[in-house]
Amino acid sequence: MPGASRETKRVRVVNAKNWTAGGDGQDGAFAFSVVTEDDERHVIAPSPQAAAVLVGLVQTGTVLLWDPVERTLIAANLVGE
Repeated sequence: MPGASRETKRVRVVNAKNWTAGGDGQDGAFAFSVVTEDDERHVIAPSPQAAAVLVGLVQTGTVLLWDPVERTLIAANLVGE
């Protein structure tokens, strides 16, 4: 994939690892475990808004790639096969 590092791998599993409550009226903090095709596990902690987008991408069956060097999640099949 252009622009991605050589360590970029296809994501096999995304799990919501935990949610930590914030103070009253605050969003709290989310963490997700990203498991790649080589069984490497990575933890990411997106904002609540980004977490909602991530859940949406996972639920639609979008092919995701994880670049651990750049800590970038790539949605690989938005158009085409």
